[in-house]
Amino acid sequence: MVDAFISTTTQSNLVAAAVDRYVRSALRNLPQYRQVVDTRPVQVDKPGSSVSLYVRSDLAAATTPLNELTDPDAVALPNPTSVTLTLNEYGNATIASIRAKKMAFSDIDPAQVDAIAYNQNDTMDQLVQTELRNGTNVIYGGNAVSTVTVDAADTLSAANVRKIVAKLRAGASPGRVGELYWAGIHPEVSHDLRAETGAGGWQDLHKYAAPDVFWPGCVGVFEGAFFVETARAYNALDGAASARNYRSLFAGKEAIAEAVAIEPHTEIGVVPDKLNRFFPVGWYGLLGWKRFREASLYRIETGSSIAS
Repeated sequence: MVDAFISTTTQSNLVAAAVDRYVRSALRNLPQYRQVVDTRPVQVDKPGSSVSLYVRSDLAAATTPLNELTDPDAVALPNPTSVTLTLNEYGNATIASIRAKKMAFSDIDPAQVDAIAYNQNDTMDQLVQTELRNGTNVIYGGNAVSTVTVDAADTLSAANVRKIVAKLRAGASPGRVGELYWAGIHPEVSHDLRAETGAGGWQDLHKYAAPDVFWPGCVGVFEGAFFVETARAYNALDGAASARNYRSLFAGKEAIAEAVAIEPHTEIGVVPDKLNRFFPVGWYGLLGWKRFREASLYRIETGSSIAS
């Protein structure tokens, strides 16, 4: 006689594949570029669609000796120059239905809030980076002389870093941490800089020696700059023969200004549906950016030997 077993075969309707109800977010890079902003309006006279910031120029040095008996001529103060920041609305929104919230195996609410929060930070970071990378001071790595001539061999070198730091200092740009300038570079660009050999190559002099001083992602101090490695650094296939061209940015203080009428923030919206079935969550802000002191900002366009 064969015993009748209660098995996964006889109870197949009760056995199902398991599902992990915890849904993980996509891989994300930490936003970096809005941290470069350190200049904002101080005494705005009224609300407006734009804000103008002014900079005074210095008087020319008075190097001629005065005559004992002659009253010196007065000189006029130089006319201030201005930079205008235009404020724009930015935002994004999601709407979840009550049906989705009740029928999904994973909670919709925290996913909705998390997606909106990251989208806000991601958007702000891209907007700031776009303004920064359109600066007028640019040099090219290796033998390149323009964007369309950059190829994989035109990598970032110690000599490039020294040149940029020298230009920033020559322009009287103050450092961002003491006398150190901020440098944002792609990991594939960082690879070539740190792989450079010779007496003048990369020296990791201060790797995480003072984590309270440096921003997240700082990989070291070299030739007057502290380096923040981020995959968010802009790159595009616009080099020679569609080679990948990476934009690395070096900044001192007051490289970019920001005007904020409404700081970006999360909004729990209201949808006037008759049965209260829709639940909107979004973010909104009213603000703008503009490069403020071009002398405090340099861009270098390079390739990478490990370009992806």
